[in-house]
Amino acid sequence: MGWGDMSGSGSPVLQAQAAGSRVAVVVASWHEEITGAMATSSVREIEAAGARAEVFRVPGAFELALGTQAAARAGFAAVVALGVVIRGGTPHFDYVCRAATAGLNRVALDSGVPIGFGLLTCETLGQALDRSGLPGSSEDKGAEAAQAALAMIGVLAAIGARR
Repeated sequence: MGWGDMSGSGSPVLQAQAAGSRVAVVVASWHEEITGAMATSSVREIEAAGARAEVFRVPGAFELALGTQAAARAGFAAVVALGVVIRGGTPHFDYVCRAATAGLNRVALDSGVPIGFGLLTCETLGQALDRSGLPGSSEDKGAEAAQAALAMIGVLAAIGARR
């Protein structure tokens, strides 16, 4: 196995302490089969942690940052951002991936609200399907993004309690 085949290898087991929290799931509308599966698994993880999930749809990956920012400002304890960008024959892929990633990072840092990063940036549709959490997929990036956001609720609370 080469380094490029290591996706999902070494992922942590995250502990969520988010009971009673409201968590937004902001989902891009492109590639509905994939994003729908990711949203379903995110909601399942959020509810299993005792938190309440609310799902919001945005047009595409580029709009994830603004939707996520609105949810952070609305008082959600965390936000899970989910989308898929698949490389095509133009540089559009690079621009969208870069802008969406930078935008989500900015929302997290500016708001202090945990953002679960569930934006798949794939070379092929097959790679995206394999990470979607659909039956037969090797990974479930929607669940992983929710787990990260939920874990960060607890991390930030612990850091705040130690002041």
